Amino acid sequence: MKRKQQFFRIYFIIIVLFFLTQFLGLLVINSYQTHVIPYGISPPVEATPQYNLFSIVFAIFLGIIIILFLMKFKAEVFLRLWFFVVVILALAVTFNGLINILNLPIKNAAIIVLIVALPLAYIKIFVRNIKIHNLTEIGIYPGVATLFVPLLNIWTAVGLLFLLSLYDMYAVWHAGFMQKMAKYQINNIKVFPGFLIPALGKKSLDKLRKSKSLKSVNKVRINVAMLGGGDVVFPMILAGVVLVKFGLLYGLIISLGATIALSSLIIVSLRRKPSPYPAMPFILLGCLVALAVVYLIRYIL
Repeated sequence: MKRKQQFFRIYFIIIVLFFLTQFLGLLVINSYQTHVIPYGISPPVEATPQYNLFSIVFAIFLGIIIILFLMKFKAEVFLRLWFFVVVILALAVTFNGLINILNLPIKNAAIIVLIVALPLAYIKIFVRNIKIHNLTEIGIYPGVATLFVPLLNIWTAVGLLFLLSLYDMYAVWHAGFMQKMAKYQINNIKVFPGFLIPALGKKSLDKLRKSKSLKSVNKVRINVAMLGGGDVVFPMILAGVVLVKFGLLYGLIISLGATIALSSLIIVSLRRKPSPYPAMPFILLGCLVALAVVYLIRYIL
């Protein structure tokens, strides 16, 4: 009973982190409706959403192939540096968006947020503090989603989630390489793109609290609750596209639908034998129901 309560508490934390990230993402995306994304990384908007969908899917699967290739040749240093650069830029875009939201008159804000992001990214990638890891995850995905939202419309965003749901089901239930990638990232690269909450016994928890570092994960008996970064950022992209089309409130409805779907999946999984589940198909279903609610509200009003 105590073990179930512990897991319920852990998954509750994941749900809260998921929704908090979605909400922050909507605020950041909304801020860039009237501001330019810094560092010259504003996405091109000349191409059609259909072409952009094809390009994004191709880029995602090419990235997966490259990661698997580098895993085979044990290129951990290169992968860690890759993650380091991505984390810095994503955090900086998010922090700059927060400055836009608060309307702070800060000179050279784009440079300042890079300086702030640098030590956080260093701690995340090379020191591997658990708290910093999860806190920076909240800041990473709004920055990433901000780059994708201008490239898509509602239906291409739905198509992206649908294709990723098919991939997620195949990778988790059939091929099994999603689990292998996650283990490799945690054990070898020492980086996991997603929320990572340890579930420990009392003795193991005491050891980990003393070190406060992910380095101690290999020294204690540990179960880990994980939610991959893709499960966080892609529903945020759909919510952001809806926000651009209809407004912030409607984007929030999509985020609520995704959160409810994730919560339902976790409740069902806690009643069964622990095993990996592809979250994306369930999140997609929640997003589709929420999208139907959005169009119903628009129709009534």
